Formats: sequence, structure tokens, C-alpha cells
Amino acid sequence: MPDSPYVTSPRRRRPRNGVRAVAAVGVVLVIAAGGSYAAGFGPFARGDDGPDPAAMKQARAFLADWAAGRMPSAAGRTTSPDKAQEVLQSFTAGLDIEAPKLTAGDGAKEAEDGTLGVPFTARMPITDLGTWTYESRLPLREQDDGSWKVDWRLSLVHPRLTDTEKFRLEREETTPPKVTDRAGTSLSGGEYPSLTPLLGRLAGGADGGPRGAVELIDRTSGETVRTEASFGEKPDPAKTDAPVRTTLDATWQSAAEKALTEADGKNAALVALRIDNGEVLALANSPSSGFNRAASGTYAPGSTWKIVTSSALLLKGAVEPDDVVDCPKYLTVGKEFHNVETSEHPGATFRKDFTESCNTAFISLRGKLDDGELGKVARTYFGVGQEWHIGIPTYDGAVPAPKDETEKAASMIGQGRVQANPLIMASVTATAVSGEFHQPSVTAGTAGRTDETRTEPLPGKVVTQLRELMRATVTDGTAHVLADLPGEIGAKTGTAEVSDDQDNNGWLVAHRGNVAVAVVVEEGVTGGGSAGPIVHSLLSAVPQDPA
Repeated sequence: MPDSPYVTSPRRRRPRNGVRAVAAVGVVLVIAAGGSYAAGFGPFARGDDGPDPAAMKQARAFLADWAAGRMPSAAGRTTSPDKAQEVLQSFTAGLDIEAPKLTAGDGAKEAEDGTLGVPFTARMPITDLGTWTYESRLPLREQDDGSWKVDWRLSLVHPRLTDTEKFRLEREETTPPKVTDRAGTSLSGGEYPSLTPLLGRLAGGADGGPRGAVELIDRTSGETVRTEASFGEKPDPAKTDAPVRTTLDATWQSAAEKALTEADGKNAALVALRIDNGEVLALANSPSSGFNRAASGTYAPGSTWKIVTSSALLLKGAVEPDDVVDCPKYLTVGKEFHNVETSEHPGATFRKDFTESCNTAFISLRGKLDDGELGKVARTYFGVGQEWHIGIPTYDGAVPAPKDETEKAASMIGQGRVQANPLIMASVTATAVSGEFHQPSVTAGTAGRTDETRTEPLPGKVVTQLRELMRATVTDGTAHVLADLPGEIGAKTGTAEVSDDQDNNGWLVAHRGNVAVAVVVEEGVTGGGSAGPIVHSLLSAVPQDPA
């Protein structure tokens, strides 16, 4: 065994269908910090409003650096930078963790050793298995000069991580399920790379799906001390040889994989589904391995969300397509909002605002909707935020009621705390142009399932108006990149802000015939410029309607 207390043991070979040991080394965490704290002594002696703000600022900065993978910077905020960097860079990388989250909780306490302990919850999704969740505490100590640093110790990473014990992932080797498309064509990760991370997750898999465990082991002997988390179900013998038939279409899936090469190496994702029943025809990610951005990603949908906002306004009779809704360059609602490239359209109609994706016009209509009305429309008519069961793990969206006018303004244009992904936005598009929500599905038996979703149909007048607005966006607006394709295509572009130091994400949703498509390109800058060529490539390579 290695002498270092931070490096895990090497892999152990196991026979087929046995257990493969994976060393546990390094992870990047996503942080959500916050909370209020009771007054007291020591770190709380500065007043009754909580702990020293400088201590909390340092705690959040440490967590933010850890989240972003800035390990040297995070380590520099501790009392032992060299050791901290070594551990932060090596902890749990071998656990195959993807897109984890770390959430600070309430109840900071002063410990007997004089440190301020900030509790947090770690949620670590392990590829193809599930999420490992545990609680820990971040200790901070005041320095002689009055500044604060994280008081370094192994236990802050995980309470059971010590000089004598560490973690290891035991991944059980299972027989990959046989998977086919809707017509019985075999689907393999070799031919369709984006499906590789999903094959083992498909409901009803031949061997019960992936199985494994996170184990605490002795650093010296390698013996298991305890099992921290177990994942996966035992196989059903009755299904051992039964292939899993999906709703996917091999032609569409192949075209989707090829279309994502237009992303020029950026992270991107695509979903195409049937409008009449929600069956997913293609689901693709770039890169093709790892996190399933298409169905589990959490993104601000940007201006593609104006489909839902428009639905809410039209349902209420708050606006008509030919009403004049001015589109200035800027509009201040707590903060300054502007349009892409600070464009303006004086005297524009609502139709023009939609086709040119005018943020300021949509924000100016926020008073027409009650604070929780946009979320209610999203849930009631589009199923967003309800629990979906499509055959693979998904994130099903969120549209929380705004906390203030600034957040309400942001939600009107798909920003703020509105969250979605390509699966959700493809479904939103399908619902908008058909009037009826169909829960998406990837496997047989989930299509048409309504035990967890309850929605109402959109009125026919609203559907007609939405179709006209989306068609005009292709013929005369920001989705003109699709105008040369055959068929009556409707679309909506989107540009979603991420942070001050990152380029905007680019979005485009579209429909043609019986298919709705959604694409997101991380840091794509604009929807038409980044997602547009991907949708164009896909629709150029497939029939106008699926079989």
C-alpha cells in the first residue's frame, strides 16, 4: 500500500461478474451556500446577526474555488496549503463522480477548539450508479491578523476520511443489457457513442442495471471497514435474455451524433421527440461520455422560455400578437437588462418582440402576470416541475415563484432561477404546437404514462398563435438559419447568461412535422450562431416525419 495518507490503493483485478476495485482520488463540487446563524461567543461575538461576515466570506470562497476546480486557490485559503491541495486534487476522482453538489446548511457552531463549524451536505452522483450523499462540516479559524482560514483537516472532506482510512469504489461487473431502437435495430455504444452512459440505466435492463458500492477501507491492509453507500438492484432472472426496446430511432440517433460535431468541441446536448406521444427519437451529448446533459442538465433556458411566457400572456389575454410592445435597448428593474447586442425595435409589435427575441419588451409585461403565474402555467400546461418517468434518470425542471421584481423580470426571459434542459425544452415545444403535453419516454411502458403528471390542454387559439410566432421566427427572425430547409419549420432561439466570466449558452428549439427538437451549446454565445447549425444539420439528414 502507498505510504501517502491521501492516495488510494491501486486497482485489484477480479474475475468476470466479480467486483472491480477503483481507487478513489479527486472531485469537483458545485456549491450552494447560505443560511442564518444564531449569535454567541467567539466567532459570534461581533453582534446578534450571525457569525463574522469575514469568516463566512472565506468559507464561501473556499467552497467556490473547490467547486470550480481551482484547487491551488482553495488550498491557499487553508492553514495547510500543500496538504490541502494534495487531498483536494486526489479525493474521489476514482469514484467516477459527475456534477456533484455541496450545499451549506444552517447552524454554524463554535467548536471547543475555537473554530467556527459551517455544516454542509455533499451530494455526489456516481456515474451509472446513483448519488452518494453525506454531511460534513467546514471549520474556520481566526488568524492573528484578524483574517480567517479554513482549519485544514481530512475530516472536512468527509467525516470518516482519516490518516488510517480512505474510500474505494467497488463496481460490480454486469452484463450490458441488449438494447434496440423502436424498429428492433440493435443499439451499441460503439456505433452510437452518446448512448454509452445510458445503456446500463435503461429500465428493465437484462442484468438489473449497474451495481456497486462506496466502501471505507483500511489504508494499510486494504480491508473493508464499512460500506458507505450501495447502488443498483439485483437482476431479475426472468429478464436476463430479454432485450430492452427503446423509442429511439437509429436514423435520428445517428444524425444527432453527427450534428453535434457542429458544436466545435463545446459541451452540447440534443433531444428530438415525437410531438404526438412524447417518444424520444434521439438523445445525444457532446462529449459523448459522462454527464447526460440532454436529460439531467440544469440550465437557464434563456429566450426559448419565451414560448412559456408567451403562453401565459396569451392565455390571460394580456397581449395579442399585433399589440405594440416597445423594445428599448435597456430596461432597469433592480438591475439593468438589455437585448442581445443591445438591439432595439421602437414601436415593435409583440410578434416582432418574439421573432427578434426582445428581452426588454417581455420584461415590460411582467406586471400582467401574478408572481407565481408563470410557474403555474409551466406546470399546468407543460408539465414542467412535475415528476417524469421516461426510463432513464432526468431533471424535470423548476420555475420557483420570484423573490422580488428583479427575479420576476429575469424569469420572464428564462433567467433567474428558471431551470430546464433539452429534454424539457423539446417537450415544451411539442406541447406549444400541439396543445397537449405528452410525458416524454425512452423505453416501452413509459409512453403515455399519466400516474405522475396532470396537465390541461392549451386552448386552440393559443396554439395557433404560438405556431404563427415560431414560424415567423424562422422566416423573418432570429432562427433564419433554418429557413432554407424543406417543411414548415417553426423555432425559437435563446441566449442564456451564465456568469460574468463565461460566454452565454446558446439555445435553439424547433419543430417540423411530428418532431420537436431542442439543442443547448454551453458558451455558444448566441442560439442562432451555435445551436442553429446543429439543428440545421439534424433536420437536413432525416425525413420530414419519422416512421
